Amino acid sequence: MSLTLTQLRYLVAVARHGSVTGAARALNISQPSVSVAIDAIEKDFGQKLFVRQRGSGVSPTSFGRAVIAKARQVLAEVEELADLGSAKSAVSGELVLGCFEDLAPYFAPGLIRAFSERHPDVSVVVRDETFETVGRRLADAAIDLGLSYDLGLPSHFARILLHKLKPHALLPAGHALADRTEVSLAELAAYPLITTDQPQSWQHMLDLFRGRGLSPVADRATSSFELQRSMVANGFGVAVSYTRPHGDRSYDGLPLVCKPLSDPLPMQRIILTYDTHQRVTNAALAFVDVAKAWFATRDIFAS
Repeated sequence: MSLTLTQLRYLVAVARHGSVTGAARALNISQPSVSVAIDAIEKDFGQKLFVRQRGSGVSPTSFGRAVIAKARQVLAEVEELADLGSAKSAVSGELVLGCFEDLAPYFAPGLIRAFSERHPDVSVVVRDETFETVGRRLADAAIDLGLSYDLGLPSHFARILLHKLKPHALLPAGHALADRTEVSLAELAAYPLITTDQPQSWQHMLDLFRGRGLSPVADRATSSFELQRSMVANGFGVAVSYTRPHGDRSYDGLPLVCKPLSDPLPMQRIILTYDTHQRVTNAALAFVDVAKAWFATRDIFAS
């Protein structure tokens, strides 16, 4: 077996980008060069590393995951060796951050700016993720860290708490409950409930109601948080949310009313997470430190 560092870099890039085309684009090389490298590695091992699916990129096999994890470890150690005795920053390389799509626009840009100011030798790549994909991407070594709510993650994943959020009610202007100081889940349950269509999200929201013996009618599910807000603003129903953008208006300019919930509900945790079965890079550990300090200095979603 005669694996080269270049082949390992191509392998890790394919895992990160989920396709040979994406890896070639990121590496600024030809697609055939990446394909030849992957074919050579698979020939050396005598096993497939990726399952190829027409039109939907590639995903690692079980054996491929093990090889990719070891390849990332080797490349990280080579990079650390190269940095010994140099004048470079102790933290360098690439960091791929997967952000739950509803949190990404609020936190990812500011976090990356703060991190880049502290560690300019690290190249940061951001990817939008859903609850369903963030865990899989971490397990496949496609991302290094996940910024998400603490929902639906495997038990062996690390969870670094960054902040806790209280849920609040979203109402259209002029709603019967809009003048209340606070509202209860029982009062909200009398109106159509609009949820997002991600299973972990809508299941969690319904569980808040069901835990109090309530059964709201949730017959509308939206593809995004902003569409949910616009549906509420246009009078199609009410919603419960943790995130709250600055300025209570929907994308189409209609006003929204946000009210605290009177029920003693659990707070939702914003976390950084990683797969403890994978090697954690120095860049990822440094990002964790910066993120904890960054969140500690901010009043998140204050009314």
